[in-house]
Amino acid sequence: MKFSSFIRVLALVLMVAVAALMVSGCVPADTTAAGGADATAAAGGGISMIIMMVVLIAVFYFFMIRPENKKKKKLQQMRDSLSVGDTITTIGGIMGKIVSVKDDSIVFETSEDRVRMQVTKWAVSSVGKQTDEPV
Repeated sequence: MKFSSFIRVLALVLMVAVAALMVSGCVPADTTAAGGADATAAAGGGISMIIMMVVLIAVFYFFMIRPENKKKKKLQQMRDSLSVGDTITTIGGIMGKIVSVKDDSIVFETSEDRVRMQVTKWAVSSVGKQTDEPV
């Protein structure tokens, strides 16, 4: 399992645990206490529920949303910096060398036979030589 997958699973488990604590905190444990004590417990329970919600949102942001946005930004930067002569791999697994670059598409050669293909820039998954070694 990759490290990022482990972090996502850990975040999901943490969110479930926080949600379970929130649900259990909503129901008072002792309903036989005096009325004044119930009001104080209810007020404290409301604040802790708000804190748990804030923690849940923060965990969700830092473990799910932020890394995904960084990955998208890095991928977009890579696609914007494509130039003639770069060796690329498309999302379909086709490898080749870039012949021309336009605003939203590229043309690349796939072999020594000079077979040329035109694809949009979003179809490029990586730049550079691919190795046969597993990740």
